[in-house]
Amino acid sequence: QFVESDDDEELLFNIPFTGNVKLKGVIVMGEDDSTHPAEMRLFKNIPHMSFDDTAREPDQTFSLNQDPTGELEYPTKIARFSNVYHLSIHFPKNFGAETTKIFYIGLKGEWTEAHRHEVTICNYEASANPADHKLEQITPQTHFIS
Repeated sequence: QFVESDDDEELLFNIPFTGNVKLKGVIVMGEDDSTHPAEMRLFKNIPHMSFDDTAREPDQTFSLNQDPTGELEYPTKIARFSNVYHLSIHFPKNFGAETTKIFYIGLKGEWTEAHRHEVTICNYEASANPADHKLEQITPQTHFIS
């Protein structure tokens, strides 16, 4: 089984993670012919990315070699991919065919649980309103020493 592009050689994968990932490497397997992708561009933390968004600068770009057995691993810049919750992989071109075929994409890294904070509703006072802070009347007592 494989994924094949529709009209041209471009493919775009959006991969959401259930936690935070430190991405260390990517493996791409394609056919041993001109349908194998020739370039891979990685974008991190851009949910719902579309082909229009691929014009921006990627976080990392790879020139791919034909690898039908999945033996090549492309290492990422770990400092740049240390806190990924969504990964987009764009394959802009192949080795000359009309369409691109991909049989396998492998991601290597470390997963950690996401620390998602719930919404907290707070009210803050810019300045105190004395009417809001009523206290029981305190009668001051003074003691004189003679």
